[in-house]
Amino acid sequence: MATDIGDAIRSMVAEKNISEDLVISTIEEILRAAYKRKFGTDENAVIQFSDDYEHVELASRRKIVDDDLWYNEITEIPLSEAVKIHEDGEIGDELLIPVDLREFDRISVQSAKQRAHQSFRDIQKDMLYSEYKTKEGQLIIGYFRRQLPNGDIYVDIGSTEGLLPRRNQSSRESYGPNDKIKCYVELVEKAERGLRVILSRSSPELIRRLFEVEVPEIAQNQIDIIKIVREAGYRTKVAVASRNDDIDPVGACVGLKGNRIQTIMSEVEGERIDILRYDPNPVNYIHNALSPAQVKDVVIIDKNIYHAVAIVDESQLSLAIGKQGLNVRLANKLVDWMIDVKTSEQFEEMDIAKEARSRAEAIFQTEDEYYYEDDQVAADEVAVQFEDEQTYVDEDEIPLTELPLESELIERLHFYDIYSVEEFISLTDEELASYENLSEEDVIKTKDVINEHVDIIEDEEDGETHYICPNCGGSITEDMTVCPSCGTGLAFEVE
Repeated sequence: MATDIGDAIRSMVAEKNISEDLVISTIEEILRAAYKRKFGTDENAVIQFSDDYEHVELASRRKIVDDDLWYNEITEIPLSEAVKIHEDGEIGDELLIPVDLREFDRISVQSAKQRAHQSFRDIQKDMLYSEYKTKEGQLIIGYFRRQLPNGDIYVDIGSTEGLLPRRNQSSRESYGPNDKIKCYVELVEKAERGLRVILSRSSPELIRRLFEVEVPEIAQNQIDIIKIVREAGYRTKVAVASRNDDIDPVGACVGLKGNRIQTIMSEVEGERIDILRYDPNPVNYIHNALSPAQVKDVVIIDKNIYHAVAIVDESQLSLAIGKQGLNVRLANKLVDWMIDVKTSEQFEEMDIAKEARSRAEAIFQTEDEYYYEDDQVAADEVAVQFEDEQTYVDEDEIPLTELPLESELIERLHFYDIYSVEEFISLTDEELASYENLSEEDVIKTKDVINEHVDIIEDEEDGETHYICPNCGGSITEDMTVCPSCGTGLAFEVE
């Protein structure tokens, strides 16, 4: 069988951008499938192309057998028929017998066509996927194709279309027919009808790629972009650090007379971009993150929950906070701290002890680096008391702090909201035993101190007089003959 298919192969190679070898192997698979549908097997099918691919032949390989031993008409041919085709044929030889595709039934032909279409679609999809998967995470330039009612935009990016969802668009931007759009390739994946390429104009990674293009020092790994936070269409903050002490990371990113940063800002329609120096010291980092506002001081409130206060002049307050809180919100995300912006007057009203404030600042404000002491010392140094512990004790109660107890023991008692003698003795032995951080020795020591320094506690609710058991320190009354806590016999004498 001979068929002119050279033009079809060359056309597919040119238009579909599919390699010639892949087209040939696909045609072979399709012919084998049609052969198998007609004859039940394709093991003896032989496909041969001419050197210029102008012709293709499909043949059936059959083994010559004795006429009396001929049983399989698909894979065998009797000697009497074989010599008619080739007079030198002998038993055991193999003959290639041409097969005319026009003899195939309609179903086989239709099945072959469907298989061909599906095969070439799959090939094209795989090739597109391989091509665009390598572009994932990179910049790509496309042209506006059309916009859906929901705001999504389809962008012509060459061999396929990319989708720019409404959520990935900047509020500053709008597009019309044939507008050029530079996008960040967020995701490439296979879909039922082809390829799905998700683009973005709002991703912080778009800013990163733009800096890599415009700032050679970043592309050469002399400057690192530590972190980028962005609210697309409004403001972006970029923290940078230099690996070379001779290179100013901020100055390199800004460029001579601001030419580099201006180019990047023009790519995002004038969106404001703040470039700041990264600093491992959180105090300095917070200073920088609130730019362009001038920060007078930064006070670490609690390093464990990453809480700090930035102190600014009254004239800088609105600038530091930003419109609708944008500047401080981005600064929070950039440094991963919760930052409160206050004026000096507002900070004084926060009732933070000056001594605790100075100790907290000393941890972070060193000339070159900051470090923490061992856990217990560090915890003591950064503890900031917002309310005096005496406020937890009623006026008619005796605070535990007035007793000669160790400070660590008092802290453990405070942890369980035990601030006064009255609160301690009102607890049962079972309740005290349930507190994991209070040992039996701690309980006994506290009872001994209370027994030694406190004689009587009045219960104002019923007017009944309570006493302390001389043996265990438990609460007892005059009507008791035995201590309910330790079982010691009791006898009361009136002086």
